[in-house]
Order: sequence, then structure tokens, then C-alpha cells
Amino acid sequence: LRRQARERREYLQRRAKEQQQQRQRERRESLKRALDENRLLPTELRHEALALQKELEFDFQAPGETGDSQDDEYRWAGLEPPKVMVTTSRDPSARLRLFAKELCLLLPGARRMNRGRAELGALVAACRAAGVTDLLVLHETRGRPDGLTVSHLPHGPTAHFTLSGAVLRQEVGGLGGAPLAAPHLLLLRLDSTLGKRVGTILKHLFPVPRADSRRVVTFANEDDVILVRWVTHGGHGDTDRPPPRACLTPPPHRNHVYRRRGRTVELEEVGPRFQLRPYLIRLGTLEQGDAADVEWRWHPYTATAPKRRLLSAT
Repeated sequence: LRRQARERREYLQRRAKEQQQQRQRERRESLKRALDENRLLPTELRHEALALQKELEFDFQAPGETGDSQDDEYRWAGLEPPKVMVTTSRDPSARLRLFAKELCLLLPGARRMNRGRAELGALVAACRAAGVTDLLVLHETRGRPDGLTVSHLPHGPTAHFTLSGAVLRQEVGGLGGAPLAAPHLLLLRLDSTLGKRVGTILKHLFPVPRADSRRVVTFANEDDVILVRWVTHGGHGDTDRPPPRACLTPPPHRNHVYRRRGRTVELEEVGPRFQLRPYLIRLGTLEQGDAADVEWRWHPYTATAPKRRLLSAT
């Protein structure tokens, strides 16, 4: 417990320092834009304009540094494969249990755990002790999966998604075996600040793939709804490289297998089918609940809500 408290304090200190550096960087960029465009300085920068101008002389960005990291929890991601645990809400239906099994097929190396009567605090503590990096909790309403919570351990963040359009593999019918290799990932139209944040949370659920992997998982944003597409390619010829993006645009709400037949590509559905829509991101872990700071929340009841696109820049 003392070690967890110490790690939590160090993490919060790093985040506070990072946020302070980000605010200072934004002030310098605002001053630089005003000087380049030869316009009046912003009112909030006039008292510190000279000090900021001196900092601009030594302001540079290291190669590979993005400058917009909101969380250092993913700094060392990729060095080791993630350990993902999938569980459900209490007293799950048979359909939800089966959907949890199929979600483990989508995430290589993921394991499913029976929830039983365990509370969230005990569940998260057990996952921390076992070295689990991400905890996924599935929710349902009257036997229909309708929610997914992704909590990154040990300190967060926690993302809440609305899950819709869930169709199981056995309901699709006529599907072959599910490949278990680590997939290549495509994040389509997740180019806004929020879209990149959601993409970072989702992509670190998967291990780093091998160069010759013939499996592709696509998270495609369409009107702020993320369509999950599962594609595996095989066949003959130059199949050791990932396929072109043109092959990764099957009809919506589908996961497909596609195989090369000479110069043609044949699509075959893999499943399961489902869609995700984020509505809440907290900076803490799952058991903290409302005590954790809210990083972003979806506000549907505003005048501009139908006009906005949150996950894409355009």
C-alpha cells in the first residue's frame, strides 16, 4: 500500500509538471504567432512578454517529441506485451459471457475472468497485484451488450464507451477459426486531440505485431462512432506486407477476412460486429469513480452538439 501511494504521488507530480510545461509552451506559441503576424500582443501576455521572448531563443522541439502528451502511463508501452483482463458486470447473461470470450479473440493474449460477487476495489487490486495493464469491463441491458469500460492500470486513465450493434460470431454463421496473431492497427479519422487520445487508449490494448503478421484490426471513425473491423489476409503473392487501405473499407458494421487471389481481394466476414462511442474519460482508475478528475465528458444537450465532430479534425 505504501508503494502504491508513493507511485501515485510521483505520477501526480509528473502530470502537474507536464501540464505546467504545456501551459508555458502554449503561451510562448501565442506570443510567437502575434510577433510573426505583427499584431497586438494578447492582454494576458503583456506583463511577461519580454521573459517569454527570451525563452523563445532557446525554444526547440526534440526529434520525435510530440509535445502533447497528456499522460505518461503509456511512455514505456510496447517494451512488453500488454496484459489485458476482460470481465463483465455482475450476474451476466449467457450472451454477455459469450461476447466477452469473443472479445478475448480480438485482443491477443487477453484473458477472461468471472466477476462473481467481487467489488470493483477488490477487482482492481487483484489486477494490480497480477501485473495487469488494462482492465476491460463489459455491461449489458436485458441481455444486450451496451457498454465497455477500459481502465489502464496502475493509475489510469479510464475510458467509458457506449457499445452498440453487437453481433456474435455464431450469429453471423459460416465463419472459420479466429487467428490469434498480433494484428496491425489502423486508426482512421481519429485525428483530433480527443481522437488521438481515444486512439492511444485503444491501440495499447494490442501487442506490437510482427512484420509478417497477416492480421489487421481497424478502428474507423464515422460520425463520432468507432467501427471495429477485423481483417486477416492470406493467399499467394506479396502477402507478407499489410494490405492497402482501399481493401479495408468493407460495408459498415462488419469485420472481415480478406484473401488475395492473384490481383484480386476477396472479403470474408470474421466477426464479432460492434461499434464504440466514447462519452467519458477520467484520469483515475475504475474503482475511484467520481473521485477521479474528469478529462473529457460528452455533452449531448447543447445547441451545437449536432454540428460538432469530436473525434476527427474535419
